[in-house]
Amino acid sequence: MHLEYQTKLESNPPLPLRMLDYWVRLHRLYRLPITQVVVLLLPPSKNTVIETAFVAATTRHEYRVIRLWEEDPAIFLSDPALLPFAPLASATSPEQLLREVAGQVNLLEGNQLQEVSTYTQILAGLKFKKDLIRRIFREGMMRESVIYQEILEEGRQEGERSLVLLLLEQRVGQLSQIERSRISTLSLERLEALALALLDFSSMADLTAWLEQAS
Repeated sequence: MHLEYQTKLESNPPLPLRMLDYWVRLHRLYRLPITQVVVLLLPPSKNTVIETAFVAATTRHEYRVIRLWEEDPAIFLSDPALLPFAPLASATSPEQLLREVAGQVNLLEGNQLQEVSTYTQILAGLKFKKDLIRRIFREGMMRESVIYQEILEEGRQEGERSLVLLLLEQRVGQLSQIERSRISTLSLERLEALALALLDFSSMADLTAWLEQAS
């Protein structure tokens, strides 16, 4: 298998002649069947002819060409080894595809995560601006981070606690520091339960009874 990756079709000597030259060298060296595939990473300029064979006099040599921008991204998203090519695949919304790719990359672990992320960002740089790539991959890594998830959870819990305290004071009156302290130790799940229960409270005694039961 001979894979040739190209960002541009233009070369010297021309690509078809190079593919023939490579085939002759490989055949001379190994004397085995050879499959040649040219992977075009970026589309050429409009009206450019993409040749798939070298033709001269009685000589004809063919090779396969993959136009990456026409390929279904699902092919690449399903295999970690192919993820670096995914940002260059066909997409109605290229930026959304890049976000999906970043999400898939961040599901990987250890050295594989670091390597695939690096290669993916390098190839994405052929199509997207550097700042966009960095922002999307940074956001993706943060979303997958356990520390980031903990920060989100803490923020949600704090917001829930503030809302519950406000509703309680409207429902049963001013809370003492002791009651506020007890409420501040409640988990997010218990805070959500209190938010539902307080709708039936009519006095401070109801809150005290609920806290006793919760503890």
